[in-house]
Amino acid sequence: MDEQKKRPRVPGWAKIIIAVVLTLVVTVGGTVLVLGRSGIALVQGYLLAKFAFVETDADLNQAVDKALDGLVEGLGDRWSYYLDPESYQSTLESRANNYVGVGVTVSYDREEGLLVMEVTQDGPAQQAGVQAGDIITHVDGTSVAGDARYTASERIAGEEGTQVELTLLGEDGATRTVTCTRQTLKSYSASGKMLEDNVGYVRLDNFYSGAADTFRQEVESLREQGATSLVLDVRSNPGGYITELVEILDYLLPEGPVFVERPRWGAETVHESDADCVDLPMVVLVNADSYSAAELFAAQLRESIQAPIVGEVTSGKGYAQLTFPLDNGGGLGLSVSAYCTGSGHSLIGEGITPDVELSLDTSSGTDNQLQAALDLLKK
Repeated sequence: MDEQKKRPRVPGWAKIIIAVVLTLVVTVGGTVLVLGRSGIALVQGYLLAKFAFVETDADLNQAVDKALDGLVEGLGDRWSYYLDPESYQSTLESRANNYVGVGVTVSYDREEGLLVMEVTQDGPAQQAGVQAGDIITHVDGTSVAGDARYTASERIAGEEGTQVELTLLGEDGATRTVTCTRQTLKSYSASGKMLEDNVGYVRLDNFYSGAADTFRQEVESLREQGATSLVLDVRSNPGGYITELVEILDYLLPEGPVFVERPRWGAETVHESDADCVDLPMVVLVNADSYSAAELFAAQLRESIQAPIVGEVTSGKGYAQLTFPLDNGGGLGLSVSAYCTGSGHSLIGEGITPDVELSLDTSSGTDNQLQAALDLLKK
């Protein structure tokens, strides 16, 4: 029997090198499998710009922003988007139905500046003495008359805790200057009022955080006041969260499917309404800027209870986006699922064609679309 040969002993340092090499091979190989050649090329491009580009003070953050914009554009999906860090934070605030400001709602109808339409109760502007009917003519000493008024809101906005000086022209013709300290304010998605013939009118501005609760409160308040029918206005509503939409549809509609979601990953989900509902005649107002959840809202009311729709053909959106936070502080919003009405009907590329197709005309001083909705309720 031959004697077994002894294996050569491998030094410790060599074992470490072998382990590192194997790790790198596995890591690089895994990265290539996950990212592919195109993904690797993106990383290479950034590294080359960082370490080989002759201008060492080049703004790589701006380059990354443009690269991510280009990535989204290359997907060919008009509903996906990239948000730079500042835009991402602003978007998070608006989706929470919060904003940093002084608490005024303004109109651009006056050449002299911003006409104050409403002042938020107990907000900074009210505390400083701003009143509805005042015209903001200067912000921090800079005139906002003429075309400057269209960007004046951006000057009034700012970081929480900072101050802004507003010069006001009162209805009595007197000019005064006030100082407001910006703070985080709550905005409410829904507002309502009673119209003639016991018609309740509810304006729904978006489907973001808290929309379902505020909408329900407005409808219940109108019912307590004796509303026997409803006009639901989602004109220029940009949409929002699926959870808020489904909750509102469940509140309004009788038992049955109200929303279908078809994600890339996972099974199709059919959201159902229970038997409890608001048993009143309803009409929905839409326009070309009724978007996403606002379109599904109107379409489902017509599908479930034959609620007529008045206004313009809507935008025709049919994908839901998820916004992923990025390490640079920005956000990447990607379409991750398709959605349909409860019966499975998609609005992509077609939107909603109203039962009464009518463009807004306020030349007579009245809202002709709202009037058309009221006329339908009388039939």
